[in-house]
Parts: sequence; structure tokens; C-alpha cells
Amino acid sequence: MIDIETARQIALSLPGAAELDHFGKPSFRVNKRIFSTLWVKEHRMMVTLSPIDQSVFNSFDPTIFYPVPNKWGLKGATFIELDKVRRDMLEDALTLAWEKK
Repeated sequence: MIDIETARQIALSLPGAAELDHFGKPSFRVNKRIFSTLWVKEHRMMVTLSPIDQSVFNSFDPTIFYPVPNKWGLKGATFIELDKVRRDMLEDALTLAWEKK
């Protein structure tokens, strides 16, 4: 289980990452582009992966990693359930999202 503050610190540990508000949610950006958002009330995180990376994480466990249910999900936006994810897997997903930007 990853708490909200730990998820925030992992995202901010990536080089050049900054936290800004995005429609009332904390977002993490690099080069002015969002690579992740925190959904505090839902205790989840969204990361922007490639569709291929999204499918790899989803195939590991679709109860932990799953597409955002809208057009963004088709483009790789992926929810991560913080109550279930291992720290190393969250770090990997965030790093891939950060590298993509």
C-alpha cells in the first residue's frame, strides 16, 4: 500500500518534476506536460503511459493497473490503485510516464 504523500514524493523525485493544480487535483509535470495526477479521495494515481506500456501493466494485474474509462484511456492514461500497488511498480510506471514527456 502506498499512501498519498509517498506517491507525491516519488513523482516529485523525478528530475524536473513540479506539482501544480489540475482541475482540483495535484498534477505532476515535466516540460509543462502532465505525466501524472493524484486522485486523493479515490486513493489512486493516473499516469500517462504509451498504449503498449499500459497493456503490459494491465496484464500484470487489471485490478491495480487499468485504463482511464474515456478517450484518454485509449491513449494510455492509466489508473493505479495505490492501496494495492507495490512501490517498485509505482516507481516504474511513474518513470515511464515521466520519460514519455
